[in-house]
Order: sequence, then structure tokens, then C-alpha cells
Amino acid sequence: MWHTKTREAVLQELQVDPAAGLSSGEAGKRLSQYGPNQIKGKPKPSVWSLFFAQLKDMLIYVLFGAAVVTLIVGEYMDAVIILAVVLLNAIIGVIQEQKAEKAIEALQQMTTPKSLVRRGGDVKEIDSGEIVPGDIVILDAGRFIPADLRLLESANLQIEESALTGESVPSDKSAEDVHEEAKTPIGDQSNMAFMSTLVTYGRGEGVVVGTAMNTEMGKIAKILDEDPHELTPLQKKLEELGKMLGYIAIGICVVIFVIGLIQGRDLFELFLTAISLAVAAIPEGLPAIVAIVLALGVTRMSRVNAIVKKLPAVETLGSVNIICSDKTGTLTQNKMTVVQHFTAQPLGDEAPMEMIKTFVLCSDATYENGQGTGDPTEIALVAYGEQHDILKKSLEAEYKRISEKPFDSDRKLMSTLNQTREGYRVHTKGAIDQLLRISNSAVVNGEVVPLTEELKQRYLEAAEAMSDDALRVLGAAYKDTDRILPPEEMEQDLTILGFVGMIDPPRIEVKDSIREAKRAGITPVMITGDHRNTAVAIAKELEIASSLEQSMTGAEIDELSDEAFAGKINNIRVFARVSPEHKVKIVKAFKAKGNIVSMTGDGVNDAPSLKTADIGVAMGITGTDVSKGASDMILTDDNFTTIVQAIREGRNIYSNIRKTVTFLLACNFGEIVAILASILFFWPLPLLATQILWINLVTDTLPAIALGVDPGEKDVMKRKPRDPKESFFAGGAAMQAVLGGLLIGALTLVAFYVGLREHGYGLRSADISEDAMTYARTMAFVVLAASQLFYSFSKRSSTKSIFTVGLFTNLLLVGAVIAGLLLQYLSISIPFLAAAFKVQNLSLADWGLVILLALIPLLLNEIVKIMMRAGRAKEAA
Repeated sequence: MWHTKTREAVLQELQVDPAAGLSSGEAGKRLSQYGPNQIKGKPKPSVWSLFFAQLKDMLIYVLFGAAVVTLIVGEYMDAVIILAVVLLNAIIGVIQEQKAEKAIEALQQMTTPKSLVRRGGDVKEIDSGEIVPGDIVILDAGRFIPADLRLLESANLQIEESALTGESVPSDKSAEDVHEEAKTPIGDQSNMAFMSTLVTYGRGEGVVVGTAMNTEMGKIAKILDEDPHELTPLQKKLEELGKMLGYIAIGICVVIFVIGLIQGRDLFELFLTAISLAVAAIPEGLPAIVAIVLALGVTRMSRVNAIVKKLPAVETLGSVNIICSDKTGTLTQNKMTVVQHFTAQPLGDEAPMEMIKTFVLCSDATYENGQGTGDPTEIALVAYGEQHDILKKSLEAEYKRISEKPFDSDRKLMSTLNQTREGYRVHTKGAIDQLLRISNSAVVNGEVVPLTEELKQRYLEAAEAMSDDALRVLGAAYKDTDRILPPEEMEQDLTILGFVGMIDPPRIEVKDSIREAKRAGITPVMITGDHRNTAVAIAKELEIASSLEQSMTGAEIDELSDEAFAGKINNIRVFARVSPEHKVKIVKAFKAKGNIVSMTGDGVNDAPSLKTADIGVAMGITGTDVSKGASDMILTDDNFTTIVQAIREGRNIYSNIRKTVTFLLACNFGEIVAILASILFFWPLPLLATQILWINLVTDTLPAIALGVDPGEKDVMKRKPRDPKESFFAGGAAMQAVLGGLLIGALTLVAFYVGLREHGYGLRSADISEDAMTYARTMAFVVLAASQLFYSFSKRSSTKSIFTVGLFTNLLLVGAVIAGLLLQYLSISIPFLAAAFKVQNLSLADWGLVILLALIPLLLNEIVKIMMRAGRAKEAA
């Protein structure tokens, strides 16, 4: 713990003289010992290993089985299509994996290319990769820190550490400080400088105490490396479904063979029947359709500024019930802004121009066309001036700066001497308590009056009230003189003008988004490296938290055991002064409680928690490459509101996938019912294996995809998040699929029976003619396909009528059904297709009959919905 040691102790431990630095020979030895100063990552897997990893899935194995089956029955084109689906899925997976693992590469790129070091008594500029422990590094404004340093010297040194701590304001550094607490938060380690942070003010020197993976940045890289790959809820459910379907397919084949052998059926016919049933049990297009539905969902989300890197993350967003959000830049605007002012004048007084002029003249920052450079606090002051039509450039042209006394962290003051028409004026800004100590008068109602104890108390009470609201208070004072004062005389006998309160304010649109999230059963939680009071003040304004008791600091987390922390976490809404390790611990604690957790952030410090969360959301504008690389989704507009829109989209996509899967299973179950019933009751087979494959091709593609891109229901954000442990078939979905399948299968057998009866045969007739069998199978063939196509309309909502949802609100589904019916008609009316499928054209009366039979599942399902709605209305009453 280098921050707990004195400079002398650190130098002695590292065996280096700060005046001379390391010799070239010693630096070479240490480079061999410690290695280059570069962030390392895991070896990247080859494209082939990624490709074969995509094939390690039960549903993929089932698809391979289906391809073998179709080859056996001679349907070579279907085998090619199934294998193409497998290949397409694997390629999509490889592309997504390669895009996702960019975090470590981004960390490597963040290490600075050149650094100033003292070696052999001379200051040299070297590649940062050559820096070793013990090197003396020279720091000045605008330079990145190349490694973790224990500061040896500091003069007004300020370092911007928001990438590590989340704080908007640069940290003051002092080489003389020694911290007794070993677990001092990174943001409070004032005698340390960390790799990839930026010097914004002053100068300093430091000795390198950690390079590469031994830096704070390296610790983050290790966490990213160690994070195991975890399946999303959708992937888990589809994996379970694939296994279930595989077992069903095997079970069906066994049952058919046993029953067939008992009945004494022909073994070859029995084999073909078993194959056709196995094919019927497996929705061959399911993985491809789910991938397509997710991909189309991703395209829609990109239109609302959310870029999804990993397809299953779309569904995960829809089940999120905890949003852990970084404060700086995510909930706030990431720019200090003056929000209050105080002068010893009556309430309602306009902002005093003289005070604003002092703030603007006593600043080194610039601000033009909405863009600022320099210290964030000074940028805020210059922007404050511009709001009141006081432009820095024109003001400095009128009141030329003659000399200055730079800011000092001990004095907490800065002063400038500017020329006026009458002489000179000292402008001083800084801590209000320091200004009151060196002032003897104040401006009250436009007049200079003596600074009494009573007046001092008024200033202090007003400043304390601003501090309680988590505002950063900065005062202004002046002194007129007729000569050029030396710096040591500037800050004496000043006149107080007043002070301002500033804060990094919340984004305007975030409050409404948080309210909508709460209505949707989602709990927003703020996680930040900023101070507790500041964080809680923002959280109160955004309605994330209501009191200080709902907050916890990183130090308090360290004092608790994992069990004690997990016991308290549900009542905490704000976590302040936390490190990257704390963020990961928080996310894991929420996940351990069974929550689906989203983490938003933009800094390097957010990367481990972004990766640990169920879904990590990075900011596209202010986000670092590291956070983007570790995330599942990137917001191109850095807008918290976009997260809520993405959650709405995610919920709809999951609902659509569920509709698609239950539709496919109901249809395929209908095929099983028709075939299995004919075997059990020793009836002729109503369908051939090739016919089943054709129907699956017609119904498992366009209608399923059209259901997958359904516009969704408007009240989706008024429901609670889905229980992550909830079955894919919860809420009666399984029963609906079973009933739908039974209806479709039964009606297929009815059509088959009617076709036989028209030719004078029954289901148990012997020596049925080939013409009669072909005609009856054609009727069953049309009813099975058409009933599945019409049934897709009823799957758009499990409770609402198709007329309430709107028949033409999903034109793609209407088109898919029409296209499916047309394909079915062509398959029996074009001679060479009819011959291939062993079907023939139907009479006009039979066309009417099969269409009527095909509509029954849709009509009955709509009646069931009416009864369900009536039952719920009765319960509510």
C-alpha cells in the first residue's frame, strides 16, 4: 500500500535516487525482470475455435439429426437448407464474439506513447512501454500518467481521474500526504497518481511503483479476463428446449417402433413413419428464426440510438429489474454548472455583474461556442458569465491582466491583477471561509460596508446551506489599488462580493425516464465514485432515493461480510466513493438475490461491472473504448432515456420470440398428433415424410418471422419485469400450445377421413386405392398447412382478440399467411410439384371445406380468449 508510506520509505524500497533516477543499465535489468509496461489480455481464440464453439449446442445437434433424416428420405434440398441454417448461425456467432472481446485491446491502447523520465541525471522522453518500477516521472499539465506513481513533488497539482473514480472534478494532489488507512479509496489517495489519468493543472514528480498489470488499470484488466462467460436467460431456455425436443424425437421413434412391431406393420414403412414423426417433433428453423427475430430487433433498436453488440442481450434487457447506473455523464451532464448565487442583498436580486466579472477575469479557462478548455470549475464560471452576456475575450481585452497569484491547494485561493480605467483591481476567487479570513469589507445593496461578525455569519450559513445541497461553493472578492501589487500583497484587506454554488446537474430528461422505469417495476440504483452528499443530492432530485439512509460508501461495504451486505442491499439506492471491485461486488450481490441486473457507465472503472452484469450498457459519446468493449449494448446518444426505450423493445422482443416458439411447437405438435393417432389406432398414414417437411418449410419460416417482428402490445411497460426463473411456457402458454396442436392434428385427421369417405373408404378399410389415398392425403395436407397459417393470427396476443390487436397492424404476417396459402395451392396444382409430393388438386367444394376446417383453431382460440377476459373481469369485480 504505497499511499501509506512516506516518500523516503518508498524511494528506499525501490532503491532509487530521485535526483539522478535509474541508470540505463539498471532500467534494462528491471525491464527484463518486470516486463514491458503494457496491459496484457487473454490469448485470443482462433476463428476456427470460435466457429466450433458455436456448434456445441443441443439444438444444433438436433438440426444435424434432422439433416441426416432428410438425407435418408431423399430430400437433399431440405438437408442443404438445414445445414445452411447451422452454418449461418455459427458465422453470426463468430462475428458477435469477435466484436465483443475488445476491452483488453482498448486498455492496451490507453497506455500513453511517450513519457518524461529522469535517468542517469538527465530528463529523457521515452516510450511508456519501457517504464519500470523505480523510474522518476516528470508531470505537467496536459500529460497522461504512464504508470502508477507515488508522488515525490507537487506544485498546485491536479489530476483528472474520472475514468477511475467517476468524479467530475479533478483531484488535488499533495506529495507530502501520508494516509494511515490501507483501504483508502482511490479518489482520496492524494499522494498517488494512476496510469492513464490526466494532469489538468500544476506540475509534479513521482516514482513508479506499479507498471502494466500491477497498476489500478491492470487490476481492471484482470477482472475483465477472469469474468466467466455466462449464458443469458434466453440462451438457457433455448438450450433446455433443444434438449427436450431431442429427447422427444428419440422417444417418438422408439414408441413408434415398439407399437409398429406389436401391430406387425411393415418394417420399412415403420422406419419412414418414425423418421417423419421425428422430423415433425423438431422445429428445424427455430435457431435461425430466433436469430433473425433478434437481428431485426437489433435493427429497430439502432433507430432509437441503442447499438446491441450481442444478440441475446436484447431479450435480457426486457427482463431487467435493477438498473445500476453510474452518476457522472450518465445521469448527469458531466459538466460543472453554476446553479445558485448568494450576495448580502435582498432576495430576488439579479446575479451581481461585478461578482461575475471577478469570476471570469480570475479564470484561465476558455469557453466558446458551447465548448470549454481548462479546469471544469473555471469553465463553469466562464460559461456562467456568458449566460449573463459577459464574454471573457472582450472582458480581458478591456481589463488586461498584469500579474497573478496562482491557485494553491493550501491557500485554496487564486488572484489576478487587472488594469482598470482608474488604476488596478485585484480579483480573487476561492473557498469562502478563506476569503472571509482575509477580507475586511463586503458589498451590500451596492455599497461597501465593514465586514462584521454578523455579516460573516450570514455568509457562512448561506454557504453551509449550499453545501448541504451538495453544491460546490466558490467565493469572489476584490480590492482596488493605484499601483501594481506584488503577489504577496494581493490577498489582503479584500471586499467580499458573494459566492456561487455549482454542481454537475442531472440530465433534464432522466427524471421522466426513471419514473417510467419504476412504473415498469424496475429499481434504479446509483453507483458512483463521487462523494456521498453529492450523490444523494442528485439521487433525491431524480427520485432515485429519498434519504441519506438509503446510501452506502465503499468503506462501509468493506466493513460488511458478503452475507451482511446481501442482507442490506435491497434497501440501498446510492453507493458512493466506490472502487471498481466494489461495483462488481454490488452487481454480484443483486444477482445473487435473483435479479436481472443492468449496469450503465462510461469510464474505465465501469468495465468490470459492465461485464459482470447481465447486461452492460456503455455510453457512446463519453464512453471509453474499454467500457464499450466490455458492454453488451452502447447508447449512441448517452441518454438514460434510451435505456428505458431499449427495455420496452427488449420486453416486446422476448414476447415475440415466445409467440414464435409456442406457435412452432403447437404446429409441430399437431403433426405429431395426426401421425401418432394413426399409428395407435392402426389407420393409414395421413401424411408422408416429404409432405411434413414441406409444411414445416411453409409454416416455420415466413409466419414465424412475421410473429417475431410483431409491433407488440402498448401496455408492455405497465407490467412487472418477468421473473428470470419463469418458464418459457408460463401463463398458460404450454396449455395453449397443446390445445392448439390437438385441434390442428384432430382436424387434419377429420380432413383425411372425409377424403377417404368421398371415395367410399373408411379409416380401417383394407386395400384403399392409390387415388383415394392421394386425394385424402391432399385434403389432410392442405388442412394441416392452412390451419397452422390461420392459427398464427391468434398467437399475436394470449388475451386480446385479433380485432382488438388489429388484423392489419402486422402487414408482414398478413403477407406471410397469403404467401403460405399460395405456395400450398401451387404445390398441389403444378403437375411436377404435385407428383413430387404425391398430391392432386381438389374440387371447389372440398377447397371450401378444407378452408373452413383450417379456420376452426383460430375461431376456437378467440372464443377461449373471450372467456378468459370475462373470468378476469369477474375476479376484478
